Amino acid sequence: MARSLGWIRIAAACLALFLGGTAGAEDLVIGQVAPLSGVLADTGKDMVLGVKVYFDYVNEHGGVHGRKLRLVVKDDGYKVAETVRKTHEVIDEDNALALIGFAGTGNVGELLKQKVLEKANIALVAPYTGGENLRKPFNRNIFHIRASYADEAEGIVDELMMLHMTHIAVMYQDDPFGKAGLAGVEAALKKRHLTLAATGAYPKNTADVDAAVKAIAKANPQAVVMISVNRSTAAFSKRIRKVSTVAQLVNISVVNPKEIVRLIGAKDARGIGIAQVMPFPYSATLPIVMEYQKAMKKYAPDSEYSYTSFEEFIGAKVLVEGLRRAGDKPTREKVIEALETLNAFDVGGFTLKFSPTNHVGSHFVEITVIGQNGRLLR
Repeated sequence: MARSLGWIRIAAACLALFLGGTAGAEDLVIGQVAPLSGVLADTGKDMVLGVKVYFDYVNEHGGVHGRKLRLVVKDDGYKVAETVRKTHEVIDEDNALALIGFAGTGNVGELLKQKVLEKANIALVAPYTGGENLRKPFNRNIFHIRASYADEAEGIVDELMMLHMTHIAVMYQDDPFGKAGLAGVEAALKKRHLTLAATGAYPKNTADVDAAVKAIAKANPQAVVMISVNRSTAAFSKRIRKVSTVAQLVNISVVNPKEIVRLIGAKDARGIGIAQVMPFPYSATLPIVMEYQKAMKKYAPDSEYSYTSFEEFIGAKVLVEGLRRAGDKPTREKVIEALETLNAFDVGGFTLKFSPTNHVGSHFVEITVIGQNGRLLR
């Protein structure tokens, strides 16, 4: 009987080795809910790509404490109710250890409102939003690697002031995301004793910008700050230039310049400014950019570089460092505590700073412009 039990144990150990390496060394599950369909589908796909590429690199080099990373991705279509439902799935059914790279101020805001992250005691790293309401008051579960929309608005308005443009309007998405950006521009103008020339809103998940074009064209501003996503930005940019003499259009960082060019052509996209919250990913001038480009060439050779995939690549690197510091038996709580020790984490020429009282890692903002032939210029 004892000999039989011994053989059973040996067989079980061999089966465990065959299925997953060392017995008990199961994958570390990371959950990502992203808009893979709908108006933000191109952005969502790049978000997932950036995380996947870095995870592929880590897994090829031994994983984290000998355990492989497994990314579980679910599509929310940029719809708030779906974000909540899919987040519950990835937490409760897939048993995610941490979360990464969700999109949408209103979407993530609803998770906070319903205390989904808090109840699960789980970290969300690198959400693709700069909403101030996700940062203030302080939330222990979210780790931001990008500047806020208020930071972006300040950078945009400062740039417009340098160009002697003071008659400024805002086109925005009529939801928490758009209203957060609008508030940022209003605050930046108020700081300079200025007020908005006009505003125009459009409904979320549409490119129905006719009312916004009409309202802003009536004021004929020098510049328009757009708080919008790819399709609505493209539609508004093309139409407003036909009915006004607006000199400068600038969008916050959530748009993909290549998608705008694809939608309206290089001629109509030329001159559109875009705020950026990450270093320039197209020139290998920083170690982190070289690392990103090398990984993209190896693990996604048919994909193009983008700010979006680069941002989530950095987010994945931050999360992996947190997982390493959480030890060989990580829990959701240990991951949160470990991420809070990244007091000055240099990912490669770009430094993020976290602590137990600060989860906003960066305030970096710079302005780029879509140039001739659709290329993005600094």
